[in-house]
Amino acid sequence: MTEKHSADNAGLGDYDFPSRKERRRHEREQIQARAQADVTRSVAPINPARYESNPKKKVSAAKSVSGRGRTNSVSAVPSSAKLKPAGKPAKSVKKNNAKPRRNSVSPKKNSGMKNDRRPTNSRPSTSRPGNKKNSKVTRPGKNPKRVGVWIKRILGVISGLILVGIIAGCLTFLISYYRLEVPEAQKFANAQVTTVYWGDNDTMMGKFAERNRTIVDTKSFKNSYIRDAVVASEDRTFYENSGIDFKGIARALWNNVRGRPTQGASTLTQQYVENYYTGRNTGYTGKFKETILALKINRQVPKEKIINDYLNTIYFGRGTYGIEAAANAYFGKSAKDLNLSESALLAGIIPAPNAWDPLVSPEQAKSRWKRVLNLMVTDKMIKPAERDAATFPKVQEKKPEATYFKGTTGYLLQHVRQELITEIGYTEDEIDRAGIKVYTTIDPEKQKMLEDAVGTLPENKPQGLRVAAISIDTATGAVIAEYGGEDYQKIQRNAVTQDIAQAGSTFKPFALLAALEHGHKLEEKISGSGPMKIGDTYIGNYGGASYGQVDLIQATKMSINTAYVRLNSEVGMDTTRQVAISAGYPKDTAGLDQDVLVGVLGSSSPHNIDIANAYTTFATGGIRRPAHIIAKVTDSAGNVLYEADTTGTRQFEEENISELNKALAAVTESGGTGATAGKLGRPVAAKTGSSNDNRSAQFVGYVPQMVTAVSMYQVGEDGSEQSITPFAGVREVTGGTLPARIWLAYMKNAVKDLPVEPLFSYKDKDKENKIVPKEKSTPYQTAQVPSPPPPPTTSRPLIVTSQPAESPSSEESEQPEP
Repeated sequence: MTEKHSADNAGLGDYDFPSRKERRRHEREQIQARAQADVTRSVAPINPARYESNPKKKVSAAKSVSGRGRTNSVSAVPSSAKLKPAGKPAKSVKKNNAKPRRNSVSPKKNSGMKNDRRPTNSRPSTSRPGNKKNSKVTRPGKNPKRVGVWIKRILGVISGLILVGIIAGCLTFLISYYRLEVPEAQKFANAQVTTVYWGDNDTMMGKFAERNRTIVDTKSFKNSYIRDAVVASEDRTFYENSGIDFKGIARALWNNVRGRPTQGASTLTQQYVENYYTGRNTGYTGKFKETILALKINRQVPKEKIINDYLNTIYFGRGTYGIEAAANAYFGKSAKDLNLSESALLAGIIPAPNAWDPLVSPEQAKSRWKRVLNLMVTDKMIKPAERDAATFPKVQEKKPEATYFKGTTGYLLQHVRQELITEIGYTEDEIDRAGIKVYTTIDPEKQKMLEDAVGTLPENKPQGLRVAAISIDTATGAVIAEYGGEDYQKIQRNAVTQDIAQAGSTFKPFALLAALEHGHKLEEKISGSGPMKIGDTYIGNYGGASYGQVDLIQATKMSINTAYVRLNSEVGMDTTRQVAISAGYPKDTAGLDQDVLVGVLGSSSPHNIDIANAYTTFATGGIRRPAHIIAKVTDSAGNVLYEADTTGTRQFEEENISELNKALAAVTESGGTGATAGKLGRPVAAKTGSSNDNRSAQFVGYVPQMVTAVSMYQVGEDGSEQSITPFAGVREVTGGTLPARIWLAYMKNAVKDLPVEPLFSYKDKDKENKIVPKEKSTPYQTAQVPSPPPPPTTSRPLIVTSQPAESPSSEESEQPEP
């Protein structure tokens, strides 16, 4: 067998050798011959004959050989010949006039080889000197062994790339693991229902929630059915694994590579990370982050906490998040009371709770229930006898989504929410996910009484009529009843806390108190004649009445406009305004900043609650206790987070408040504008108020224990303010008419259980107060803006444009203000 040597490897012709050894020996001889030739060329003299132009001369010994780019030549030596000593020229080189062919070699005839080997860089010689074309060189076919070598090389490169990728992946993973911090729980992970209760601290009024969730401590449960059931169903190796499932990851990756729906491993820890920290992840980057967090959290967080947080965050269907809300929605009980069958059912439907709800797909729900029980037996969580004794649980009907904001209750919840934000400091977002318990001050019984009182209005009331009413406990400032509207779902504005209407004559007592604070007495006389002119404005009394000199009690009882404008000119509008602020009006009340004397007639527009708040200060003897609807706030465990301050702050001297109460009590007497309140049958003080053109009608009155204010106004379809359309048999809707009737209808029932007590009197100052007020904090005596000089209303005759009219009846004796 011969070994064929390819010219592709050595650059020579094709030779057949008897063995590989012969071929190797031949190659070594060739290499030695070339090396010897190089040495010979380096010392041999240049032969000029090589450059002769005669091509016909033949080389006697052998054809000349030249290296690429060299002019020296050397004859080829047969493989059997011995090499000449280095440095001596070869004898076979002769002069030749023919121009030698470069890089060619001719073998000797007696070489014993079939073909001569040619160097790689040589050109093939012609078969005859006269041939024009070179003879073709026969190239061998591809060597199968060399193909195998290339395949090995390619596979080696691929393997290297894979190895580099693995190393890079490991480095990326390690860097990400140590650099990625465990984030804060996502916004909704701990979101719980904020529950609002009535004042009896037992009955729920409503809820604020973005997610229906109540967080519980499952570690405290007497039995661990729900914990074991979830572990058996969702992650049987939960207590042993590192937080991720490598087999699951590989399976998911393979499915994704094949174009199937993207999926990921689903260990319980990874589900916990997704629900608690990252949100839903579908891309590879998100899954990579989720995997790292799962590993990290598994090392940092105890398994017991992971399963507990998982059970409090997972979605169970029916709009519920967490096991507590789910137990209530499906079985009407707390999670701690779930039995084995109920726990197995809830655990089984976790992957698709809406589709596998027993009321939607009973067969699928039962199949999942059996699966969980069998797994619990396999994992020795329960005994086979317990599984056999279990029966498929019956779930309750799905309750319709609760609408807590319907009817009048919606306005109460709006007020609660507003106070949580403006007074306590919660944000909108916190309210919806804080999971706090809010205990209101609303008395359910009195709330029903107030709603019934407003309901006494006839059904033919004008379209656009709005009624606001509030009742406050004077001892604490607590709102015990509130009517903000008929149905919050129809009109989402609370008439008590959001809408405003002109105060009318309910503002006048602030000027009277300012005068008392500055040394004036109720017995002093003041002119009530009218109308009167201030600048370009005419001021008249109701019905065009004109009064002579009247004391301050009479001026208050009949609500004489001209008398109070003159009184306000004595004390200054700035002082009157500061008294209103000290009593309870907000500084930013609409219209309160007007520096005109007629402002005493009630051109400012407070909220209904602001009027009641100010009059509560009168009822308490000068102690301001701000109205509030929230008694306290606790967390889900019952720890008190907030409690209303009911101490109060003294704003006015008791003696002056005692005098003020005398004047306001006269209003409820026969002939007074608020005589309707006098029918209550106990000591009472009140004040009526009507705005210009009867666009608002106000009535506020109080007994020592309770203050109630009723406001009435009318708005057009475009929301504009309108005059109240007369109805219910009255010619004009003023404060002393329909608002006073509502007030009386409510108070008759509301005070039945209250002892009869006299209004605050200075002579009772030694009586021990239940709550000691703080010192006065608002120096209302210092006016912020100087008042303009008062017009001369007493030194010169007033301009009278009409004859005095008789005093109006007590029920319709309210004078309109300009």
